[in-house]
This record gives sequence, C-alpha cells and structure tokens, in this order.
Amino acid sequence: MVTEPEIRETAALDGRPRAAVVRDALGVGVAVGLSGFAFGVTAAGAGISTLQACVLSLLVFTGASQFALVGALAAGGNPFTAAAGAFFLGTRNAFYGLRLSELLRLPRAVRPLAAHWVIDETTAVALAQPDRKSARLGFTVTGLTLYVLWNVTTLLGALGAEAIGDTRAWGLDAAGPAVFLALLAPMLKTATERAVAALALVLGLGFLPVLPAGVPVLIAALAAPVVLWMKGRRS
Repeated sequence: MVTEPEIRETAALDGRPRAAVVRDALGVGVAVGLSGFAFGVTAAGAGISTLQACVLSLLVFTGASQFALVGALAAGGNPFTAAAGAFFLGTRNAFYGLRLSELLRLPRAVRPLAAHWVIDETTAVALAQPDRKSARLGFTVTGLTLYVLWNVTTLLGALGAEAIGDTRAWGLDAAGPAVFLALLAPMLKTATERAVAALALVLGLGFLPVLPAGVPVLIAALAAPVVLWMKGRRS
C-alpha cells in the first residue's frame, strides 16, 4: 500500500521535471522571440512593408529563411532567387518533422497546426526531454511563446525602422546577419558541422562579388554534401 508521504514525494518528483521543462522552454522562446525585432528592422531596410514583414512572420515563421530572404532582396537579388535560397534553408524543418512526428505522436487533428511550429528551437527543446509527455510540453510552450513574441517584435521592429528612416544610416542593416550568426553558432557542436559552416562561408563570400545576390546562398548549400562525401571517403 502506498503511503501519503510516498504520494507527496512522487508528486514532487513529477512536478520538478514539468517545472524545469516550462522554465527552459520559456527561456528559449523569449530569448529567440525577441530577435524578431531585428527581422522587422531588416525587412524594413530591404524595402519590405510592415504588412509584408508581418505576413512573413505569421506564415513562414522560420527565422533563418526569413533573414535569408530579406537579406537577398536588400542586396538587390532576384525575388525568385531569394525565395529559392529561403526555401532550401527551410527544408531542414521537414526532417525535424519526421523525427518529431515519431516522438510526439500528436492527434491527427492538431498535426497541421503543430507542423507550423516545427523549427530549430522547438525541435531542440522537445528532443532534450526524457519522455513523450515532457517533449509535448516543451514543444508546445516553446512554440507558443516563440510564435507570439516573434510576431509582436516583428511588428515593433518594422514600425520602429519606418519611424527612424534609413536603417543603413544607423547600422541596423547588419542586425539580421548578426542575429543569424548568433543563432547558428551554438548549433555547431561537432567537427563535421563546423567544417560545413566554414566551407559554406568560403563559398558564399567567394562567389558574392561575381554572382547575383541570392545565388551565393544556393551555392553555399553545397557545403553539406561536399563535406559528407569527403568524410565518407576518409572512413
């Protein structure tokens, strides 16, 4: 027979992990969500209207792709090339979805809505959890917090950029690349990942002076298969 102290002890042990999951998820959501301000500023500097920037955050909702798109447009790139670069960056979310589908096993009715929140941060928080219930909680709290904050700060950033005028005069045109690098750096944990990032940097910067804006991003995407091929040959 389970005694009352044992019940209380079990409840406390169950409560601590849930509290920790919520705390970590909120931390990630708030920290990354606030960078939507930089996207709003960058979008305005690229000539994108406040409405267009907000629609991008509402419907696309993947920071790296959004920054890549407005960055290419700001550099004078072809819209189709810019969109292609953003699309290729976003394809990683499809692979996240395959893993999360097995982990979360959400009801069919909510899967289309949950798919919109499948991004780097929600995936990282969900995969870090020890069980399905905690993974669902971490995914939901991170996704909700990040989605709300990202969209609110996108609006504030775009309105603020319009109010101050030319963002390049204030140096705010560098906000997008800076935030993108800040999000990317902690993800480079293995030698292979660092090699891919280094080669992508070389390819992107190397072709930047000779190719239309947006195209170097597509060429930089070749870094991953090249590094993996070289790694396979060595092994």
